[in-house]
Amino acid sequence: MEGTPRRAGRPARRARSAASAGAGASRTRARRAAGPQMSAAMRNRLIESRLTPNAISMTGLLLNLLAAVLVWERLFVWAGLAFVVGSVMDTLDGRYARATGKGTPFGAFLDSTLDRIEEGIVLTAVAYYFAETGRNLGVAAVVVAVLASLMVSYTRARAEALGVECKVGLATRAVRVVIIAAGVLFADLDLLEPAIYLLAALAVVTVFQRILHVRRELVRTAQV
Repeated sequence: MEGTPRRAGRPARRARSAASAGAGASRTRARRAAGPQMSAAMRNRLIESRLTPNAISMTGLLLNLLAAVLVWERLFVWAGLAFVVGSVMDTLDGRYARATGKGTPFGAFLDSTLDRIEEGIVLTAVAYYFAETGRNLGVAAVVVAVLASLMVSYTRARAEALGVECKVGLATRAVRVVIIAAGVLFADLDLLEPAIYLLAALAVVTVFQRILHVRRELVRTAQV
């Protein structure tokens, strides 16, 4: 007789558990439904705002100019931070353009152009620092790194003009940014010069990788 209430309570507990599970599932579905709504609302606010991808690109340029000045003044940690934030802005402008539909052909051209300018500005400041400290080999490595980095971008542009996708190679833009940022941030630990040597070597290798890739692709499609 004493066991009867316990057996009678089990269905009630199961019912409460099922109700709780159902409520939890409902909350989960509500959150999932609210997510796209919030994203759409945020996207609409961005579209209606005056912020443009070109403004983000120009902000990245200013931050890289600041990084170059800070390298000049040998404030390497601050220079590295400015370079990192400026480089992040360079990645955000394209994503923002795609998300808001504000992208234009000129904006895409400006973005690619400023990427090359920004990298060159910071490396020029690094070359000046090497020259001031008598590191002539480091200066030469910076020149090689700048020329090879430009060729990495140029080979891709020429390949795509021929209808060949060319994103292969070790020293992509993201990799170059990481190497430069690490070298500048830890310049006080004498890691800037090795970073430049690594950058120059990888960029040169990447140029040859892309040349060979384009050659293979054109042979494969019988365009050579």
